[in-house]
Amino acid sequence: MPNTLREPPPSMTVAGFLDWPGDGTGRRFQLVDGEVRAIPPGSVARALIHTDLICLIANHLEAVGSPLHALSRPPTVPRVRASLNLRYPVLGVTAAPDRPDQFCAPDPVLLIEIRTPENAADIWDNVWEYCTIPSVREIAVVHSTRVLVELLRRGPDGHWPKEPEETAGWHADVREHWVQLSAGRGLCPDSSRGWKCELTPRA
Repeated sequence: MPNTLREPPPSMTVAGFLDWPGDGTGRRFQLVDGEVRAIPPGSVARALIHTDLICLIANHLEAVGSPLHALSRPPTVPRVRASLNLRYPVLGVTAAPDRPDQFCAPDPVLLIEIRTPENAADIWDNVWEYCTIPSVREIAVVHSTRVLVELLRRGPDGHWPKEPEETAGWHADVREHWVQLSAGRGLCPDSSRGWKCELTPRA
């Protein structure tokens, strides 16, 4: 069988990364300061949490007729060093209209990552990049092995807090609605499902 593996170039721009066909293995990658980095494969627990969150948030946004919509794995470009960075949060929320020629998520207001034992360092590297995006108001890091969300919420002055808030659920401020997410029967390695979601109009 011929060797079809393709090594990525040592340095790449976002434009080049979007055109790159991959290395032939089916692995997923993101672009970090011009370097192509593999995204670690996730566990079943992580996949279940991802599915729960995207379905709950997307369904509730649609049910209330919100102009916001949820995106699974949206290609996200930070404001700083934008030509060399492309990250993939597990979920994003935006009000920007969909266009067929658009490859990067426009103006996200909420970004969510799922932290596992394998990706902890990469997740926080991504979070710092998300903080540079002017439209982003909230960033949530949901843990896959315990009932914990680390939440960063931009303040009225436009600044981010020094430390994330640790909570078992949160109200996500997405413009005209609050998305309330809370743990149901709990998240742990052998029981990863149980997130509840409720969308209510802002007063």
